[in-house]
Amino acid sequence: MKSTNWVALIGLGVFVAAASLLLVARFYGSMSSVPVSVALMLWAMTILCVLLAVRVRGRIRDEKIGQDRSQLNPVTAAEFLIVGKTSAWTGALFGGAYTGMACYVVAKYSELAAAAQDTPVVVAAALGGVGMSAAGYWLEKCCTVPPPPQGEGVR
Repeated sequence: MKSTNWVALIGLGVFVAAASLLLVARFYGSMSSVPVSVALMLWAMTILCVLLAVRVRGRIRDEKIGQDRSQLNPVTAAEFLIVGKTSAWTGALFGGAYTGMACYVVAKYSELAAAAQDTPVVVAAALGGVGMSAAGYWLEKCCTVPPPPQGEGVR
C-alpha cells in the first residue's frame, strides 16, 4: 500500500470546496440546515485519530510492538493505519464540502437569516473535516514501519 500523498489530499479538498460552493450557491434555498451531529462526528473522529496516533507513536518509540499482551499487536497497528488513511481521505472530502458551504454562508451572513443560523455549525464541520484529514494523515504516518537498523533486514 502506498503512503497517502498530502498534495492529493489538499487537491481533493480544494476541488470539493469549489464544487460545493457552486452547488450551495445554486441550491441553498432548498437545502435543509446542517445537523450539529455532523460537526460532532467529524470532531470525534479527529480526536480518535489523534489518540490512536499518540498511542502507536509511543509504543513504537518504546519498542513495544509485538505479540505479547503488553505490546501493541502489529495487525492492530496495521488496522490503525487503515483508519488513518480512510480518515485522511474522508476528512479531505467532508472538509472540502463544508469549507465550500462555509464560504457561501459566511458571505451571506448579514443578508440571509438562514445563513446566519447555519454559520456556526458549518464552520465547525469544515474545521472538523480539515482536522480529521490532518489527524488521519498523522495517524497513518505514525503507523508506518520504521526501517530496520543498518545490517539487519529480511534475508
